[in-house]
Amino acid sequence: MTIKAVIFDFDGTILDTETPEFTHWQALYRQHDRELHLHDWQRGIGTWDAFDPWLGLPESVQQDRHATHERLRTDIHHTIQQSDLRPGVRHVLDAIRPAGLRLALATSSDRTWVTRWLHQHGLYDHFETLATRDDVTRVKPDPELYTLAVHTLGLKPHQCLAVEDSLNGATAAAAAGLHVVVVPNDVTRTQAFLPEWGRVDGYEGGLEALLATVRD
Repeated sequence: MTIKAVIFDFDGTILDTETPEFTHWQALYRQHDRELHLHDWQRGIGTWDAFDPWLGLPESVQQDRHATHERLRTDIHHTIQQSDLRPGVRHVLDAIRPAGLRLALATSSDRTWVTRWLHQHGLYDHFETLATRDDVTRVKPDPELYTLAVHTLGLKPHQCLAVEDSLNGATAAAAAGLHVVVVPNDVTRTQAFLPEWGRVDGYEGGLEALLATVRD
């Protein structure tokens, strides 16, 4: 086994912030007799500014955009606040260091967002390094975040396994030269992941199931 480190994405991979966000936006659309389609929403998962949901709402809503967004953000944050980590992921994260592997995080979100939830769930100290949107010029699907995380660890890309939930994230990791395993959630499982990427449908198999997807 060549793997020396596991690099996790955060949103949707460790904590499913993506499903609540989509659900609340979808409810807002329906209040105005519009439909927010999952395939459109998926374009923006794991990246930044790839899909603007405001464009699908009536002009009257956009004119009150600030107030609407504040209410929406409050509702989304409240739901996430009440949410637990994805089933089994804590067990996987707890197993990485005892297995002699290193652990890092690479996310298109900003550092404040990520550290807030890592601290809430007692995970911050698990990670040797965090690569966030604040640290790079381009987020996923560009490989820069993963390249930075690998460089900070002092490793080679082929020595690292990226754990992702989205097409944009997996594309970024693969472009950086990492092994990739996809663990999709409710809003990403229908994305067109490449067959050469590993895939498991949850964390119930533990760290061993993730590592078993690596092809030497």
